[in-house]
Amino acid sequence: MNIATRLCAVLLGAGFTAGLASPALAQQKPAATFRNPLHTEGPDPWVTRHGGIYYYTHTTGRNITLWKTQALSAVSQAPAAVVWTPPATGPNSAEIWAPELHRLNGKWYLYYTATDKARAGDNSRYVFVLENAAADPTTGTWTDKGRVNTKYAGLDGSVFEQGGKRYFLYSAYVGPQSVLAIAPMTNPWTLAPDKEVIIARPTFEWEKGGGRQILEGPEFLAGKQGQLLVVYSASACWDDNYCLGMLTAQKGADPLRPESWTKAPQPVFKPSAENQVWGTGHNSFTKSADGREDWLVYHAKAAADGKCEGRSSRMQRFTWNPDGTPNFGVPVSLTQPQSTPSGE
Repeated sequence: MNIATRLCAVLLGAGFTAGLASPALAQQKPAATFRNPLHTEGPDPWVTRHGGIYYYTHTTGRNITLWKTQALSAVSQAPAAVVWTPPATGPNSAEIWAPELHRLNGKWYLYYTATDKARAGDNSRYVFVLENAAADPTTGTWTDKGRVNTKYAGLDGSVFEQGGKRYFLYSAYVGPQSVLAIAPMTNPWTLAPDKEVIIARPTFEWEKGGGRQILEGPEFLAGKQGQLLVVYSASACWDDNYCLGMLTAQKGADPLRPESWTKAPQPVFKPSAENQVWGTGHNSFTKSADGREDWLVYHAKAAADGKCEGRSSRMQRFTWNPDGTPNFGVPVSLTQPQSTPSGE
């Protein structure tokens, strides 16, 4: 056998034809996958992406911890940085819940819920804010900017911008229930006086589970047809059917007018008995590393046990309906592999 004949045989044996790799061989490399959870103990997860880096946090109850990673699906392997510990006494000394990290006016702000250790409970629960001028929020100094001047006691503060204006959303304690309230902001820690309005109250049975009437964890999402969307958590956290509801304000509507908002009659994301996923709620949204995919980050439980405990943070990709609203699908099981976000 001459050299040319031998070379041809070698190439054919390796699956090459006319110098090109065979399609079958090219498809043998599996796509990278991951499985939930992101953190086995991860209630109220929040994630934001800045400068090619994901910053992730969740409720620890005792401090505010940030995780920093380039691959969100591998956030459990990222180093943790405790960036703030509450004072021993005072209005923000206990029950540190639902931290959210926002980049505003060239600085970092952490919004979190807290209560007073000396008289802990709903009546003294408010949203507070910290400020940091460092480029990296896991470094630098966090300055306490105090309590956000909301009209009511409440929790789960969030911030969004629309039409060149900045707004604050939170879950307010009004009577025996939690409602959703919104107000314009004059700076990242101050609401405009006398402008706060309630935009949603619990009205459906799926918003009244666990013996409470609760709307909480409101998060802004821009619709694909110019709508302003607020995705919120409904019912008590210990209710196994804790789920996500959605408000919609059409393009150009004033978010400070309650009549601008329409509530979806059914949950937009709810538990799955088939996949053994319960208590789906308190979400945030992010993009894949290359910006091509939309991802829902949320917490859920693996058991229908009527408890708040055992909430792990999870994520899954979502798509969009023809009307420009999100399609979150069905929560995936802990055994189901998912393709990692594109660009990781």
